[in-house]
Amino acid sequence: MRILIVGAGQVGYFLSERLSIEGHEVTLIDRSEENLRRAEDRLNVLGITGNGASAETLEQAGIKEIDIFIAVTDFDEVNILACLLAREYNVGTRIARVKSIDYTGEGAILSKEKLGIDLLINPNDAVAEEIVKIAGRTGTFDVAEFVEGQIQFLGYRIEEKNPLCDMSLRELGEIRGIYRFVVTAITRNGKTLIPRGDDVIQAGDAIFIFAHTNDLPSIQYMLKQEEADKKRQRVFILGGGHIGLHIANQLGERRFDVRLIDRDLERCEKLSAKLDKGIVIHAEGTDIRTLIDEGVEYADIFIAATDNEETNIISSLLARQHGVGRTLTLVSSPDMLSLAPTLGIDVCISPRIAAASAILKYVRRGDIVSVSAIEGSNAEALEIEIKKDSEILGTPLRELIFPANAIIGAIVRGTDYQIPSGESTLEAGDRVVIFALPEAVTKVERFFE
Repeated sequence: MRILIVGAGQVGYFLSERLSIEGHEVTLIDRSEENLRRAEDRLNVLGITGNGASAETLEQAGIKEIDIFIAVTDFDEVNILACLLAREYNVGTRIARVKSIDYTGEGAILSKEKLGIDLLINPNDAVAEEIVKIAGRTGTFDVAEFVEGQIQFLGYRIEEKNPLCDMSLRELGEIRGIYRFVVTAITRNGKTLIPRGDDVIQAGDAIFIFAHTNDLPSIQYMLKQEEADKKRQRVFILGGGHIGLHIANQLGERRFDVRLIDRDLERCEKLSAKLDKGIVIHAEGTDIRTLIDEGVEYADIFIAATDNEETNIISSLLARQHGVGRTLTLVSSPDMLSLAPTLGIDVCISPRIAAASAILKYVRRGDIVSVSAIEGSNAEALEIEIKKDSEILGTPLRELIFPANAIIGAIVRGTDYQIPSGESTLEAGDRVVIFALPEAVTKVERFFE
C-alpha cells in the first residue's frame, strides 16, 4: 500500500519504520530537513520537506495516489487540516493524532464523524489505558487484550527465583495441561526470538505469553504473583495532568487504594474535586520524606506520569529504593526507553507505542481485527478473523506452510478456545491470535487473506 505520513517525530518515525519494514511504500513529510535526513538514512522511505497542511506539498508527495494518510505532527490543528485536505483528494483512510480533549472527549463538537476522519487517536488516553491494564496484572510489563478480552497477551521478566527459570519449552509443554498458556517469544540481550522445544528460559529474559483470561489465576499462582492479587493494592500516581487523573479514576473504579501526587497546589485543589475515589497529595515527586510520611514505602505500585521523563525516572528509582513493589514509568524518548529498565525500573510505557498500536489497526489489509505493537523488537501481536471463503478451512495446521518467524498462540471458537497443535484446524468465524516478528507480519497478512 502507498502510505503518506505527515510528521517525522517519534510517532511518525516509529510508524515509518514499521510500515517500511513490511514492504509498504511510505512517504514522509516534515518541516525539519534534519528529521527527514535521519529517516531517509535509516529507513526505506521518501522524505518531502514542507508543510503537511499545504496542498502544494501534498501534491508533491503524490497525494492523488495515496491509499492511507496519517497526520501525527505535534499540532492538532495541522493534523486535522491535513486530513481535511486528504479528504478532498479522496484518500480512502485518514488518521490524525490529537492531544486535545476538545476533539476526542464525550460530546466533542468537532468529532471524527463531523470532520470526516476515520481515526482520531489521543496518545494521552491511549497510554493511560495501557498503564491501567499493566497495573491490573501483577508482575507484567506488557499487556494487550484480544477477542473482547478473552485472550491476554502478557510480558513477564524472568528473574533467578522465577519457577520458569532454566526450564525448556519442551518441559513447559509437559505441564500445559495444568497451566494453559503458550510462550510465543523470548527477548534476550535485545533480540526477540520465537522459541522451539529445546530453547531454555534464562534469568534476565523477557517472555511473552498468550493465555485465556480464565486461566490467569493459575498462571499467576505458578509465577508466585497471586499474593498481591488477593489484597487491595495501594498505588501512588505522580502527575495530576490528564494522564495521571485518567489512571487514578480508572484504578479507583477497580478498587485500588489511590494516592495522586502533584507539585502544584492549585491543581491539587482542582484534582480533589475531579478524583472520584482516592486522596490527593501536594508534594514533589522527589520529596521522598513527604511521600514516606504518606505511606509510599507500603505501596504496591508507583506510577510516574508527569510530562518530564527525567522526573519520572528519578522518582520511580527513589520509590523503588524505599520499598515500593512495582514501578511503572512514562518515558518518551527511545534512548531513555531502552536505558530505564537497566536502572531497575519495572515497566516503561511509551505514548508513541500506545498511539502507534491504535494507528496500525487501520493500516492492515485482510481480516486483521486488532494489533498490538511490541516495544523494542518491532514485533506485533495480531488478531485475525477467519472468513467463510478462506482456502485454509479444515486443513490441519501441520499441513499448512505457515510463515516462519510467526506463531499462532490461540484459537477462539465461540466461547471455546484452544492452544493449537499440528492437528488443529480452522473454521469460519474463528478468531486467531498470532505473534509475528517484523519480517513475518506482511506474510501473515497474506497467508490469511
